Amino acid sequence: MPFDRHAYRRRNIIERLIGWLEECRRVLTRFEKTAKIFGGFIKMAFVERYFRLMGI
Repeated sequence: MPFDRHAYRRRNIIERLIGWLEECRRVLTRFEKTAKIFGGFIKMAFVERYFRLMGI
């Protein structure tokens, strides 16, 4: 199987994203029972990460 640089880069991005989400304890342990609330906490984790990267 030949090395596909584009596919490897996409996979690396997803693996880093999952690793970062695992640092958010509430997302990792999944305290919420419904998918809607769980999705909201994932969005909140992204917003928090964005603010942290922007220095806000």
